[in-house]
Amino acid sequence: MLSSSSTTVKSLLLKKRLCFLLKLVCFASSVLIFCEFLIYYVVIFQCQWPEVKGGAHMDKKETSTSVLKAIILADTHLLGEIKGHWLDKLRREWQMERSFQTALWLLQPDIVFILGDVFDEGKWSSPQAWADDVRRFRKMFKYPVSTELVVIVGNHDIGFHYEMTTYKVNRFEKVFNFTSGKLITRKGINFVIVNSVAMEGDGCAVCRTSEAKLVVLSHKLNCSQQKPNHSNKRCSDVEKLPASEPILLQHYPLYRKSDADCSGEDSAPPEEKNIPFKEKYDVLSQEASQKLIWWFHPRLILSGHTHSACEVLHMGKIPEISIPSFSWRNRNNPSFIMGSITPTDFSLRKCFLPYESRVFTIYCAAGALLVILILAHFQLLTPPFYFAQRLISKHKAV
Repeated sequence: MLSSSSTTVKSLLLKKRLCFLLKLVCFASSVLIFCEFLIYYVVIFQCQWPEVKGGAHMDKKETSTSVLKAIILADTHLLGEIKGHWLDKLRREWQMERSFQTALWLLQPDIVFILGDVFDEGKWSSPQAWADDVRRFRKMFKYPVSTELVVIVGNHDIGFHYEMTTYKVNRFEKVFNFTSGKLITRKGINFVIVNSVAMEGDGCAVCRTSEAKLVVLSHKLNCSQQKPNHSNKRCSDVEKLPASEPILLQHYPLYRKSDADCSGEDSAPPEEKNIPFKEKYDVLSQEASQKLIWWFHPRLILSGHTHSACEVLHMGKIPEISIPSFSWRNRNNPSFIMGSITPTDFSLRKCFLPYESRVFTIYCAAGALLVILILAHFQLLTPPFYFAQRLISKHKAV
């Protein structure tokens, strides 16, 4: 009889412990699923497409056919085999993959632009390492047939100008179908793709080819924007393009002295804002910047490279948006730009991704709660009441 009672007690105790263990596993799993999966939906769900001027006067069907929905991001910096630790790779690539796939699913853009520095070590990676990096990129940034992906070259993809070779440029072009001086026209909107690394102006082979293509494209676009009754023999045999003023897409920003005038929570840190930019390294040279403006008279310029946000006006009327890095390795608060664009207008809005510090805080709070629950379950925590009672009794004894 005594043995049967003891067995029953042990059985109840075992069930109690298993039930407690199951609760702990469920709690830990819930925190993990939220921080590594659901949080991206919670945060990106709050991002809404901006409305372009005049959009309110168009019905839904007309708006969907005339407005191009574009996502623009920059500087993903997929780590390579030389500097990339496997744990760092695993963490950063998972974060970017979840953010990108969640954004595609929730926002359903027509087109996505990545403004260079796709890879961190493309400038010196071996053919085998390059193939591995490309494979990982395609897995992370896979996209449906309803969305188009356009990737622009950066200095970490092919090297700075002095490291850039025809082999590296061709390798990038083969994978991403990238060509400097390429025109992409969607819904009557002209996007000009620029290899800003090749805008050195020293007459190198890649630079000459790139600039020659840009000059030809500039002539076509300028001819297309002239009035029909305007007679110009130089434009008589030129292919007609949509008359929309182009949007420039490139990796390097146009020339500016520093980030001193940049503002916002994702602009450069205060200690970095007043550091002068080096031409042909941090930004394009003044000469190259003037060339691009003279050639194309763009209505908007989108760039990356600095890893921080900035908005500047060139010549008092041409806005340039520098887009921060998409990788948590470069900043605590990555983001991307959502653009609603028509042939005559555009509207931009920033969409922030989950702050890594907040995710870390959630993990720390959950871990602390988990420890408290375990200690309380095994009665290793002294309840405050008994602790106070012991202090009082000791005081009386004295």
